[in-house]
Amino acid sequence: MRLDVNLLDYLLIALYFATVLGIGVAARRRISSSLDFFLAGRGLPAWITGLAFVSANLGAIEILGMAANGAQYGAMTVHYYWIGAVPAMVFLGLVMMPFYYRSKVRSVPEFLRKRFNGATQLLNAITFAVAQILIAGVNLYALALVMEALLGWPLPVSVVVSAVIVLSYITLGGLSSAIYNEVLQFFVILAGLIPLTVLGLMKVGGVSGLFEKVRQSALGEGGLHTWAGTSGDNPMNAHWIGIVFGLGFVLSFGYWTTNFAEVQRALSARNTNAARLTPIVAAYPKIFIPLVTVLPGMIALVLFSDLGSPGQPYNNAIPLLMRDLLPNGVLGVAVTGLLASFMAGMAANISGFNTVFTNDIWQAHVKRDRDDGYYLRVGRIATVAGVALGVGTAFIAAGYSNIMNYLQALFSFFNAPLFATFIVGLFWKRMTPWAGFWGLLSGTLAAFVSYISFKAGLVDFGTELNASFWGAGIAFAVDVVVSVVVTLVTTAKPVEELRGLVYGLSAVDLEDDALAGDKKWYRSPVLLGTGALILAAAMYGVIL
Repeated sequence: MRLDVNLLDYLLIALYFATVLGIGVAARRRISSSLDFFLAGRGLPAWITGLAFVSANLGAIEILGMAANGAQYGAMTVHYYWIGAVPAMVFLGLVMMPFYYRSKVRSVPEFLRKRFNGATQLLNAITFAVAQILIAGVNLYALALVMEALLGWPLPVSVVVSAVIVLSYITLGGLSSAIYNEVLQFFVILAGLIPLTVLGLMKVGGVSGLFEKVRQSALGEGGLHTWAGTSGDNPMNAHWIGIVFGLGFVLSFGYWTTNFAEVQRALSARNTNAARLTPIVAAYPKIFIPLVTVLPGMIALVLFSDLGSPGQPYNNAIPLLMRDLLPNGVLGVAVTGLLASFMAGMAANISGFNTVFTNDIWQAHVKRDRDDGYYLRVGRIATVAGVALGVGTAFIAAGYSNIMNYLQALFSFFNAPLFATFIVGLFWKRMTPWAGFWGLLSGTLAAFVSYISFKAGLVDFGTELNASFWGAGIAFAVDVVVSVVVTLVTTAKPVEELRGLVYGLSAVDLEDDALAGDKKWYRSPVLLGTGALILAAAMYGVIL
């Protein structure tokens, strides 16, 4: 798959690296406290945090993985966006961000400590830290393989160069550096993917030509529909119950509303309204991202007949299109876009890891009551350790032809049970501290058991992706049942300790932090959130 890159392409890549490091150096001047390092001083506007929010998710895993899904499963992949992302992002903005932001917590595990107890905080902090290291490893492995295949860089060189650059700008400028780079990376990624999609459509005869060729491919007619066949046969072997409950509710809400790597961007906003708008602003570009990820995957399927074979995994869909379609100059932009996507994804993982490790493990349970400078140093050390561990876990993903399958399995383990604990505790004030701990632990173990049972052949969910949908649903159900049972035999917290942490119990001491202009109609989270939901539903009307 070697690309014919020339000096112009390499100059564009070098310019991008220099810009990224320059942003890190500039952001360092604003770092004077741990709050600046971990949460950008809580001073960023909604449009910055919103673009960073969507960019942090638009990593190499998203681009390579969703294109791979597009080639393997066809149009059904859009469920990950229109039912599997947008509703949860709107719910996060409208319902959950006020609790996160107004309680002044620095992380999701810290919120769980306030709502439940230190044991629940520590359990979530450990599982989150492990998940971020594993996901950072997937990002690193995916990009290293692409760079080796496309540019001929040896795998160790790709891993080290990319990891060192991410390490440099996060260590220098903390979350501010990560966020401003993510905004830049968002536009660089689109600049690489849009020409690829346009040229691909031209190659296959436009949209109508693509649809006709998909009908003649292994996917057949089912590859062009989203809901048709979901009560029987379809390329994903998924039932509509698994899509709606497993993906649309448990996996989606579990990821978008409790994954601190995403929530952290909203917590860096300058006030409550900006924090609420962050995921809602991000929802609008998210609706259209399938046009530059899923669509190219379907194009690759019809252009490369061996895609999906043992020697040509689905993960190669985007690299193959880059090799055959892009001229020099545009090719350099596309390669830079892949580099940018990797860095955006890994930076989100590592900035989330260093915050949770420092605040929720080290400060809360190992070394308490040290000065602020001490925790700032620990955060920088955790950044170095997180990148090193990410390099170490990179090759776990090697056994997956489609890295998205691996990623969804991780989400079913770590995010689905956390969402159950969080949502029950948010709306049921009677839920006790130890119900939070035992529910979360039981749900996590249930997800592992479900996945291992599928891999061992004890149960048949059809495809690995569908197994993740059902595993997430099982984890959620087990978590809720255990939480209710434990609540009935343990003591709840006094109502006074739950104010501002449970729906319907406001904290009377919270002052209004609204800024001039927040009341304008076009800054209304409710109005913009409703618009995003309507637009996502309308997109389904194009392909049913």
